[in-house]
Amino acid sequence: MGNGLSDQTPILSSLPSFQSFHIVILGLDCAGKTTVLYRLQFNEFVNTVPTKGFNTEKIKVTLGNSKTVTFHFWDVGGQEKLRPLWKSYTRCTDGIVFVVDSVDVERMEEAKTELHKITRISENQGVPVLIIANKQDLRNSLSLSEIEKMLAMSELSSSTPWHLQPTCAIIGDGLREGLEKLHDMIIKRRKMLRQQKKKR
Repeated sequence: MGNGLSDQTPILSSLPSFQSFHIVILGLDCAGKTTVLYRLQFNEFVNTVPTKGFNTEKIKVTLGNSKTVTFHFWDVGGQEKLRPLWKSYTRCTDGIVFVVDSVDVERMEEAKTELHKITRISENQGVPVLIIANKQDLRNSLSLSEIEKMLAMSELSSSTPWHLQPTCAIIGDGLREGLEKLHDMIIKRRKMLRQQKKKR
């Protein structure tokens, strides 16, 4: 009786629904990172205060083909003095969510600098990046093509898969679609890494 379960383990471990993905949420302060996190967790708007350190939540998300995936999110404060700490959170991460404020034209250059800095770290080479263009519901928000240009997405390393997703974190528009894209990029990368290992 005590051994009954041991036969089952290989089957269980091969099921993708048991995977948990380690995801870091980065971006400048006031971009809406924590709003994104709690909209995903509670499916409602939660009034937040600026993050002084980090918030972490394990969230089960149902993606397109009704597959439930567990994401372990680390939402790290975006104030200037906290940004040097970002790289310790991205170590061994499966994906990076980078949140930008679509209305904040003045700070887009600063966001670009931070995005390029974090993707250039050797440990983050090839890590998929989901750029969330938040606050798209506001009248004076930049278009996706403007954001793509201002963040110089074309200059990111060719090994970095990325997707730019229009969202409104307050009502949750676009978040699930963005996560689906991120999940696809992570799975693709894992397959590629497995194949590379086999070739060695």
